[in-house]
Amino acid sequence: MTARRVLVTGGASGLGAALATRYAARGDRVLVTDVAASAEVPAGALYQRLDITSETDWAAALERVRDDLGGLDVLVNNAGIAAGGRIDRLGAEHWRRVLDVNVLGAVTGCRTFVPLFKEQGSGHLVNVASAAGLVHPPAMTSYDAGKAAVVALSESLRWELAPWGIDVSVVCPTFFRTNLAASLGDDDPLMNTVATRLIERSKLGADEIAERVLRAVDAKNFLVLPDRNARIAFWSKRLARPLYERQMLGMGARIHRAEKDGDAR
Repeated sequence: MTARRVLVTGGASGLGAALATRYAARGDRVLVTDVAASAEVPAGALYQRLDITSETDWAAALERVRDDLGGLDVLVNNAGIAAGGRIDRLGAEHWRRVLDVNVLGAVTGCRTFVPLFKEQGSGHLVNVASAAGLVHPPAMTSYDAGKAAVVALSESLRWELAPWGIDVSVVCPTFFRTNLAASLGDDDPLMNTVATRLIERSKLGADEIAERVLRAVDAKNFLVLPDRNARIAFWSKRLARPLYERQMLGMGARIHRAEKDGDAR
């Protein structure tokens, strides 16, 4: 396979770092970006600070791509934050923060690089959403809404950009072991405890998910469900709706009991 030029956001840790490492290891030219002032990057990769909520930072990343890579083949909009909480515990500032990062960050990345892809007549947008963008568990309203928006953005762009030879993929994993829980705020400690447990107990880590994502992107798959739980959730909602609804109602009931008991059982 011909070496490709790849930009990964949120590439200093977690899934972003695992993806950047795999792209670089096979000889692709990689620009790792992250909000951190500096970061360790794979051998041969470049690094640039990028706050995905900043139009200025995105413009600088585009200039870096043009100058140092001579174009771009794959944009991985991976950066994001974890969020959770019961609707009555989440204030307006929480919603603004989650949607600004998880939705508008991806939107701005697409807006920045689509003109370059059109000039080239090729390119691949990879938006990392979540299974929460396809199925919507209780007490995760802000995260569910943001990731559902990323799925919708991706599908719309798939049809819009196909005539220019531009591919789109949306990645929708369930929980896997990563440092995502570190980005949880303190709006709803009970639900933060639940989310942290789900992340820590997962059998899969970022490396396994990254390998599966890479293969799916290479195959130009649109919907990427990189783990068994994501596939079960996706298909049960569509083909076994009564079962899906019982599961969601059961989760809601457990949250209700936990709230009454004052813990996160």
